[in-house]
Amino acid sequence: MTARPIPHITEEEYLQRERASIIKHEYYAGHSYAMAGASEQHNLIAMNVAALLRIHLRGSSFRAYPSDMCLKVVTTGLNTYPAFTVVCGSSQFVNPEKRDTLINPTVIIEILSPSIESYDRGVKFQHYRTIETLREYILISQDKYYIERYIRQENNEWILSDAVGIEATLPIIAIQANMPLAEIYEQVTFVPTVPPLCHARVEDDR
Repeated sequence: MTARPIPHITEEEYLQRERASIIKHEYYAGHSYAMAGASEQHNLIAMNVAALLRIHLRGSSFRAYPSDMCLKVVTTGLNTYPAFTVVCGSSQFVNPEKRDTLINPTVIIEILSPSIESYDRGVKFQHYRTIETLREYILISQDKYYIERYIRQENNEWILSDAVGIEATLPIIAIQANMPLAEIYEQVTFVPTVPPLCHARVEDDR
């Protein structure tokens, strides 16, 4: 989310504006936040994930939605746009006639970026954990071969596992599919990043 929210609006006003807007916004607690555009790495990873989901879910009872599909966390009121949302069985919507805001995800996949990584791992995941239908939360790095998976247990605890390196494969238990990292990161070129402290030290030395 951006740092500057649009002034306080109702959720109904937000939905009306969102349906007419060419820019996606998150909505929470009366405020709407514009979402930034995606990097090349993000877009390539998203295309690869979409291809994999299409192959694995075709002919099944699961439905996969890309980032244009809004998701509402009913218990907290957050409206957001995950990179991918997978639903088992019939999709449920805030408005059954509009069918543009889901409420019953089974799997949520996010592609991390430096600007919102802490948000996706922290506050956003806190919202997601309140969704009763959610079984797995998957975070895909866009600057290295690395994917994390959180799985809900029967006692509502979440267990973390990960896949590291181009040779690794991450299983998605809820949809009985595998994510080979070689396929997820196909054609992706990682851009080297320098930690902020290194920048500060260079400037100080000068």
